[in-house]
Amino acid sequence: MSARPRIGVLALQGDFREHIASLTELGADVVPLRRPEEIDALDGVVIPGGESSVMDKLSRAFGVAEPLSAAIRGGLPTYGTCAGMIMLSSRIAAGIPGQQTLDVLDTTVRRNAFGSQNDSFETDIPMPALGDAPVHAVFIRAPVVERHGAGVQVLGALADGQVVAVQQGNVLASAFHPEVAGEDRFHRRFLAMVRSG
Repeated sequence: MSARPRIGVLALQGDFREHIASLTELGADVVPLRRPEEIDALDGVVIPGGESSVMDKLSRAFGVAEPLSAAIRGGLPTYGTCAGMIMLSSRIAAGIPGQQTLDVLDTTVRRNAFGSQNDSFETDIPMPALGDAPVHAVFIRAPVVERHGAGVQVLGALADGQVVAVQQGNVLASAFHPEVAGEDRFHRRFLAMVRSG
């Protein structure tokens, strides 16, 4: 791997441009990921926020879902935000009929756990694994982790205990959008995973 790791941001739908900008600013070589043959050239991948059911359908239609899941299971460092967390999870509560996931993160997530777009909110969440200062989190039609396996590390939870940020090995996920808030510590953690991997 070069000094500038090559990161693919799944660019079928959602806020992939914001992730591309955030990672580029941190020194990565970032490319949009749309085709299965592009996966092998990547050092890491980000799955952005958006509409998880649409992303699921498009990823299967473009032939990306199966090879991407295999690459992540093989150790490809991955970060998913909001819909990306849903895509990575093994199980979905309140998914639409037929909705599938990449099944690489031992979690059950609930879609739209906080309500509609009008119920979006921002809050500061203590996350000692990311530093002393709390993380400013922007929730937009966000999911929440209802259950997780023993191998899943909880990085952040709301004051009521709802889990909103986790890591399991090479897979990092947050229910919120750090790329919208100008919060770069998740992207930095992800790039550190890429470089150490």
